[in-house]
Amino acid sequence: MKLLLCAAALLLVAATGPDWRWDLPQGFAAPVVPIDNGMSAAKVELGRRLFYDADLSADGTLACAGCHEQKRAFADGNATRPGVHGGAGRRNVPGLANVGWFPRLTIADPAITTLEAQAPVPLFGERPVEMGMKGLDGALARRLGADRCYRRMFARAFPDRKGRIDTASVTAALAAFERTMISYRSAHDRGTLTPLAQQGARLFAARGCAACHSGRNFSDMDYHQLEPARASDPGLIEQTGRAGDAGRFRTPSLRNVALTGPWWHDGRARTLEAAIRRHPLAVPDRGMPALLAFLDGLTDPDFVGDPRLSRPDRACGKRL
Repeated sequence: MKLLLCAAALLLVAATGPDWRWDLPQGFAAPVVPIDNGMSAAKVELGRRLFYDADLSADGTLACAGCHEQKRAFADGNATRPGVHGGAGRRNVPGLANVGWFPRLTIADPAITTLEAQAPVPLFGERPVEMGMKGLDGALARRLGADRCYRRMFARAFPDRKGRIDTASVTAALAAFERTMISYRSAHDRGTLTPLAQQGARLFAARGCAACHSGRNFSDMDYHQLEPARASDPGLIEQTGRAGDAGRFRTPSLRNVALTGPWWHDGRARTLEAAIRRHPLAVPDRGMPALLAFLDGLTDPDFVGDPRLSRPDRACGKRL
């Protein structure tokens, strides 16, 4: 056990550059970072610009930020989101608060365990098509490489790769930026919940909500079935092939949940109360205002207003 802990510590130290400092509340450990994608200010700056750049999509109309809006805690506001070719979306867009700590990065694919592995899903995926870049890796590199500023930014971010502009560097930079989406300054974190919200917190625990929505990010990161599987999206079974996984989806985090609606894996719950009512936990009508107040107390206004996470207006000393 001691050897494993030491190895994990070395992994974290090796993957954090000398110019990078985590902005974390006291007592919070930084997320583990892959050793081949260490954090640096230059890499985060590049990832931030890429996150807001629609040139990452096939027709230049959709950026990562087009589906992940900061004011919605980097969720979307729609039940599902059509891709660049107009095809219907399949699942509700999740918020991105604290994804650097998530051991599972999608709601129904346990194989995707790092942000570097998740980034290609919207870029190149076909079920559904989102950004539509499948088969266009070379075009993406040429598109970005035609920008002198991007060439400078990639060179600063990836000196070990000689500034190479390719899919691996793009996804690595996006992952670095997403690790800075840190949200631990809600009223709950500060200990400033209102009396009604405190009552809701007690109800949240008493009704068993914390059994699945556990830990600092209010998710056990496990898979659960709350209703019969639908043919349009049978859930975890698509990846495992096990009959018992039909209709199972990963528990979503409740960080900033009041901002990330509509809710449910396909956005069917138009209100937060409707989402709560879909759970097999009896919440009395008289307790609902308190429970909703508690969930609202998980909103982090600093997170949704942090200028370090917003669309950049300058790059290489010039306005974008």
